[in-house]
Amino acid sequence: MKRIALFLLTNIAVVVVLGIVANLLGVNRFLTANGLNLGALLGFAFIMGMGGAFISLLMSKPMAKMSMGVQIINEPRNADEAWIVDTVRKFADKAGITMPEVGIYEGEPNAFATGAFKNSSLVAVSTGLLQGMTREEVEAVIGHEVAHVANGDMVTMALIQGVMNTFVVFLSRVIGYAVDSFLRRNDENSSGPGIGYMISTVVLDILFGVLASIIVAWFSRQREFRADAGAAQLMGRKQPMVNALYRLGGMHPGALPQNMQAMGITGNIGKLFSSHPPIEERVAALQNLQQA
Repeated sequence: MKRIALFLLTNIAVVVVLGIVANLLGVNRFLTANGLNLGALLGFAFIMGMGGAFISLLMSKPMAKMSMGVQIINEPRNADEAWIVDTVRKFADKAGITMPEVGIYEGEPNAFATGAFKNSSLVAVSTGLLQGMTREEVEAVIGHEVAHVANGDMVTMALIQGVMNTFVVFLSRVIGYAVDSFLRRNDENSSGPGIGYMISTVVLDILFGVLASIIVAWFSRQREFRADAGAAQLMGRKQPMVNALYRLGGMHPGALPQNMQAMGITGNIGKLFSSHPPIEERVAALQNLQQA
């Protein structure tokens, strides 16, 4: 609940700061003169920024189950399932969190953790991961996902995404109004936003959304380093996580839905937009942690 409160307070703080800056720069007077209420715009940006991210967070676990076809292990059907549940329970107890739901899904090597709260989460591994790794490596991957839960990364990433969304909604509409006013500066009979505002807002939503994705991806990569270190701490040594990363480097990772990529064990390709750092950087970070 502390992270949820932080989520709300941070977005409120962002809206307040945007309002203060807009007043100091005279943007409020400009917007009012052109028929836009700053308070209404800030409220709209807050609702769109926070609301979308918050709803996505609350729906993350049921959506993951449905989209990935996760089969929850309520009663282990075999020794492998029993081992997975016992491993998650061992790490959850060590991390001080409530036992997550545990699931398996069909697919290429990957795993993920999701859920709105650290004490109501889901850890799932793919059949490809179980078949392509040793037990010790799978254990390290499970530790990585439990570390994500213990670190509250699901809420943290939703918080960051919500803040970025708020900025995108606010800035795109302010600039859209400026562009529209410039285009219609000689039209004395105009009232309300015109085509310039509509086109500019759509274009800027896309442009700022791309820039926001780069920022969110950067934060996601930092959380991956921390989850790797968390797995090493839960296991009491770094080598299993290092071995798991090397193994993943030689595998074709299974795809995860866009809203779940940050909580997986391995991510997409592309430095700026990647939710995960390169394998070699993660290994180097773990080795440096071992030396420290």
